[in-house]
Amino acid sequence: MATITVLRAGPLTTIQDWPGRIGYWKVGVPPSGPMDDLSFRLANKAVGNPAHAAGLEATMMGPSLRFDEPSVVAVTGAPATVTVSGKTVPQWVPITVGAGDTLDVAAAADFGMRIYIAVSGGIEAEDYLGSRSTFTMGRFGGHGGRKLTDGDQLATAGERAGTPRRILGDEQPAFTSAWQLGVTVGPHSAPEFFTDEDIADVFGTAYEVHFNSDRTGIRLIGPQPRWARNDGGEAGLHPSNIHDNAYSVGALDFTGDTPILLGPDGPSLGGFVCPVTVVTAQRWKLGQLKPGDTVRFVAVRSDQTASPSETGLGRRASFVDVLSGGGDPDDGILGATTTADGTTAVTYRRSGDDNILVEYGDMRLDLALRARVHALSERINAELPAGLIDLTPGIRSLQVKADPDVWSQGRMLSWLNECESQLPAAEALVVPSRTVHLPLSWDDPATREAIERYMLGVRSDAPWCPWNIEFIRRMNGLDSVDDVFRVVFDASYLVLGLGDVYLGAPVAVPLDPRHRLVTTKYNPARTWTPENAVGIGGAYLCIYGMEGPGGYQFVGRTTQVWNHRHPLPAPGFDPEHPWLLRFFDQIRWYPVEAEELLDMRADVAAGRGDSMRITDGTFSLAEHQRFLDENAADIAVRRGFMEAARAEERERWSQQGEFAGASATVMDDEIEQGRVA
Repeated sequence: MATITVLRAGPLTTIQDWPGRIGYWKVGVPPSGPMDDLSFRLANKAVGNPAHAAGLEATMMGPSLRFDEPSVVAVTGAPATVTVSGKTVPQWVPITVGAGDTLDVAAAADFGMRIYIAVSGGIEAEDYLGSRSTFTMGRFGGHGGRKLTDGDQLATAGERAGTPRRILGDEQPAFTSAWQLGVTVGPHSAPEFFTDEDIADVFGTAYEVHFNSDRTGIRLIGPQPRWARNDGGEAGLHPSNIHDNAYSVGALDFTGDTPILLGPDGPSLGGFVCPVTVVTAQRWKLGQLKPGDTVRFVAVRSDQTASPSETGLGRRASFVDVLSGGGDPDDGILGATTTADGTTAVTYRRSGDDNILVEYGDMRLDLALRARVHALSERINAELPAGLIDLTPGIRSLQVKADPDVWSQGRMLSWLNECESQLPAAEALVVPSRTVHLPLSWDDPATREAIERYMLGVRSDAPWCPWNIEFIRRMNGLDSVDDVFRVVFDASYLVLGLGDVYLGAPVAVPLDPRHRLVTTKYNPARTWTPENAVGIGGAYLCIYGMEGPGGYQFVGRTTQVWNHRHPLPAPGFDPEHPWLLRFFDQIRWYPVEAEELLDMRADVAAGRGDSMRITDGTFSLAEHQRFLDENAADIAVRRGFMEAARAEERERWSQQGEFAGASATVMDDEIEQGRVA
């Protein structure tokens, strides 16, 4: 294997492969991979590599690499000056480098953001969960789970190489500073979530790319939505809030009033609406958007999009403009039906040209809906049709992701309708349900630091600042923060989803509705959250699987829910996979001091300790319903009291201008707190 020495790494150069780390979206593992998959695959084609061979992605500026043995390389992506031992060479062509030669890739020039380097035979790298792509926030894949640094030694992987060839001009993608992105409408459009004027703004605005953008998402500057509803009910006070569902890479995610295009390192699950989604063949452009560029969205029909498997003319990438005769006229809703027993509506929402979001019932928290999601997922898993890539459950939805070249949305929709007609009644659900006892450092210093950073760098006048726990108390009408403490530690939280904020992070809800503290999410979101912070957003609790952005209101911090030592298991972790929790687990908290938690976290990281206790059991939806029926009167009283407190908070927000374009009218019917199965 040839050795490559990194003389200058550049600001952000990582090892990636294509299509990345697929099949783990349901537990919060993003695909990663090249952000501009088209330029990456063309680089591999130029040197004769298979499309999946690992190569380098450089952001803003390329690296300087010394080769100890002769090799063939190609540089693609954003235009940049490339030299071999001081001699300028072109991009998009195979270049032979000799032993001792240095390949130097300068900064991206006028257009584009990312540069790709392929080496004949591919780059050797750690295979983690089926991919060698680097996910820096998760600290895995690539070269030690991190970006390259000066002095690193790389090796070629010895992939069987074919014949190198020049990438022709009409195969090369067109670069610009005024981008057009082909999108499909959905999953959340007008008139349910946005007004018609909002959608007109989406398609009529030249959004500006914000400097605070990266592989997780590209923040855009544009008009604030008017919103078609007043709030998100149990999901949160802001009208952008919804019950958590799976996202698609390329979705335009409104986190509060801020639009963000989700990238390949973005979250798999979240509670914000997405009015449009970039189609698969256009997602390469996300990797080339740089701060100050403009973006216009162009509606295209989902059944007329270019093939994502193409790298040449089939991609239509050599055109700056998106060629389109118009989009789908269905507001993102592919179809609707009812469950076999006729009791529950089923809505099929479009999410790009590669996902269908199957959604059950009304916009409320109901464990019977999550049971239906589970039944559908089990039915699909029993057959595993060709082209299926991922199944990602949310609170009341299941996202079905498929290769659009293998399984069209039309065929998917017909088959999903057939599956639905075969499902059993939700009341029959009985599933394994472990009780996982975890430590919780209440109001942990790390969460206080995150709030301080938010106030200094993002927003200082938010209603939830300077103390999230006091905000939770106020929103739920409790007498003191001690009452918040009592409710959290008395609750048993049922895990409904994983990966809410990456890496096995649970989204969980208290089984007893009287324990369901409802709050709203940060708007705009935090840019930093400590690993394993515990927060509440809407009616849900989450444990953050790793450092990153976030929006839930903090209550404390706990031990790790993702085993970075895999495959050496930490106590409590399954040796077969690195995530701690499973769907339908129940989380119970016990209090510890901040210093004690630090010791526990160190023990888990070292593969020792006994900070968690796990007992086996089951969860029966029928038994849970009997509990709700027996306590219905008390639950109703408590729900009414908490709703009144939230109404007062909404009124305060209205007077302070927090809702801006949204009406602050109280919508009691939207809040179904406590009436949850």
